[in-house]
Amino acid sequence: MQLSPLPALSDNYIWRLADDDGQWLVVDPGEPGPVLAAAEGAAAPLAILLTHHHADHVGGVPDLLRRWPGVPVFGPADDRIGSVDHPVGDGQRVEIGPWAFDVLAVPGHTVSHIAFLGHGLLFCGDTLFSLGCGRLFEGTPRDMLGSLDRLAALPTQTRVCCGHEYTLANAAFARVVDPDNPALRRRHEEAIAMRDQGRPTLPTTLGDERACNPFLRIDAPAVRAAVAARRPLAEDDRVEAFAELRRWKDGFRA
Repeated sequence: MQLSPLPALSDNYIWRLADDDGQWLVVDPGEPGPVLAAAEGAAAPLAILLTHHHADHVGGVPDLLRRWPGVPVFGPADDRIGSVDHPVGDGQRVEIGPWAFDVLAVPGHTVSHIAFLGHGLLFCGDTLFSLGCGRLFEGTPRDMLGSLDRLAALPTQTRVCCGHEYTLANAAFARVVDPDNPALRRRHEEAIAMRDQGRPTLPTTLGDERACNPFLRIDAPAVRAAVAARRPLAEDDRVEAFAELRRWKDGFRA
């Protein structure tokens, strides 16, 4: 199984998954060029998977369908994505050639956001990032925290295939929130080296994220203390603690 993050637009990744027989699928194609280049004259993809309706995740679909008519498109049941002909939702299972994925509802960034989980891979769009999480454009803090809690409960070795190369920017914020975290320091140093070498920092693993990502560590004493220093909160109000952490990140400048 060959997993490739294809750089797209300014900082997106389109994910391409292929097997040894040349069968492949693509996740969140925000533009067509990287997908067409990676295909190199291969047969049509078995499917296109979409996590949410934002243009930088779906913008390439019309051109790909013109190149390969009839390819099934799986995505949220959301009228804002006109190209989805196989709408899927929480608890459904998508079987595509040699692959099978469970669909998880993960609202917060958008109300209809979904993720695809299978084969040790998590295609989570803009819900969970390396060392961060998505902005709350439509959902509530409670929505997003519930989604992140759900993802954080997945197996430690699950590989997180998110939609953007945000690791270094997220690390700058995370180290202000959680400055004495040695796992976070190591992850930041590794990410700097990867980017210096022109390599993607993704996929990461859920184990690394649970150890380093402040948005998955909202119950950690160090993270809670950092948030409380900005705004006193009830000790057990983890939703408001998460909301304040997200507001802090929204206004953060390194």
